[in-house]
Amino acid sequence: MVLGIGFYLKRFAKSGEDFFLAGREMTAWVAGLSFVSANLGALELMGWAASTYQYGILAAHWYWIGAIPAIVFLGLVMMPFYYISKTHSVPGYLQLRYGESSRGLAAVMFSLMTLLMAGVDMYAMALIMKIVLGWDINFSIWISAMTVAVYVTLGGLFSAIFNEVLQFFLIWLGALLIPILGLIETGGWSGLVARVHRNFPEGDYTHMWSNMAHFSDNPMGIHWTGIVFGLGFIMSFGYWTTDFLVVQRILAAKDIRAAKLAPIIGGYFKMAVPFIVILPGLLALAVLPFHLVPESQVGPGQHSYNEVLPLMLARYCGPGLLGLGMTALIAGFMSGMAGNSSAFATVWTYDLYRPFIRKGASDEHYVKVGRWTVMIGMLISIGTAYLVMQFSSIMDYVQALFSFFIAPLFGTVLLGMLWKRVTSAAGFWGLLCGVVSSITMWGLVRADHNMLAYIALSPNAKDMAENMYRALWSWLICVTVTVVVTMFTKPKPIEDLTGLVYGATELPSEGHLPVWHRPIFWGVVSLALFVILQIIFW
Repeated sequence: MVLGIGFYLKRFAKSGEDFFLAGREMTAWVAGLSFVSANLGALELMGWAASTYQYGILAAHWYWIGAIPAIVFLGLVMMPFYYISKTHSVPGYLQLRYGESSRGLAAVMFSLMTLLMAGVDMYAMALIMKIVLGWDINFSIWISAMTVAVYVTLGGLFSAIFNEVLQFFLIWLGALLIPILGLIETGGWSGLVARVHRNFPEGDYTHMWSNMAHFSDNPMGIHWTGIVFGLGFIMSFGYWTTDFLVVQRILAAKDIRAAKLAPIIGGYFKMAVPFIVILPGLLALAVLPFHLVPESQVGPGQHSYNEVLPLMLARYCGPGLLGLGMTALIAGFMSGMAGNSSAFATVWTYDLYRPFIRKGASDEHYVKVGRWTVMIGMLISIGTAYLVMQFSSIMDYVQALFSFFIAPLFGTVLLGMLWKRVTSAAGFWGLLCGVVSSITMWGLVRADHNMLAYIALSPNAKDMAENMYRALWSWLICVTVTVVVTMFTKPKPIEDLTGLVYGATELPSEGHLPVWHRPIFWGVVSLALFVILQIIFW
């Protein structure tokens, strides 16, 4: 069916604007659903279920404090600049604000990260097919990769967005089975909590904030400062506002109001996702008769954290329902893969190939390059799928990538949008120092585990806690270097910053609209719901 959609939509993907930005014709609802669906791949479904088994309900922080404030900020503050500047990508915005050197560095970083992330989605999907269907993992990786490559190559972002909206509903339809049947078995939420405490008396797996006063009080080995500043500010704002994989969907909106409203609409769905992602991991803690182990320690007859969701699917779904659950996971895989593929093709074509390899070619030539890039990127991603097996869980791997690339990039973009004085040289050197410092910190801990006490502030910190603090330090280094270099270099003239920076751009007024039609109203409602959820699961 998705291949058929790809063939049908090929006729609408003639120009670069069509192929890379879906012609900028999407309504706020379509762009919003695609925005959250691009983030709801097999990686999300399997990775966060695995992390929930590892860290308990603390994993829900990545859906609430790790998403909602940042999504509202993206819609209300940053989308006007991305949209008005008519950029095809986040590196494209950096080129307008800082120059070619910053654009080139960001494009290389993003391309590398996207290929590594696409490998995770492939590995996750192959793992499902191996566990549930008994397929060979190598065959699974290749067959699933080729399917996505064909439909994104044909229809570009048009095809990716239409399939993501379709897959969003398939994911929910199939994935709802596990939490509903699981809660019936355990006797509701209170029964689930009682079973988890009985099976794992040494750790508090069912509270989000009350166990964060000390590093040793929670399964992640993290202090509340790591969650609030490392995740709630740096990692989440960095991902949701600068990761082109999700921002590209909003750039396809039909006008600036739709572009502001789309992420906020997506945020409401994001708040509900823990029901189909976090609950299966908690249910596994409650009902599985054996303990799971890190991926790198799996022995004969053992299962890894990453296998939580397929195991729960096999437990609760008979042959008929298993087909529905498999459809949901395959849809999730395709959604995540398509997002990575279309974003990689856009950044490579517009931010590396066109400015540095072949300037001034025809629009038709760049569309052709974009199509070839999807296929080549998919082949490279197949190789990166095998890297994931070296990490204890999928999300530890992914969050490490975010701390390398996304955290410093957020510092560069934020300063560029909010501060007119920042210079081109400062943007480049701040970003470079942030990335290099993050990778260096990761290498130091791998070389000498005692360094963990300095980087993550606790010798008992787990991988996820280390990622949060490493992101915080790399962001601070990026911002510090940017500010210092700015003081010693010459800024751009104010007329060159129109449409790019607050204070140099006139934004359209929404004062004539009824209050319930304004994005800011729905953003405030979203934040209120977010606060209520924190209190309920305190």
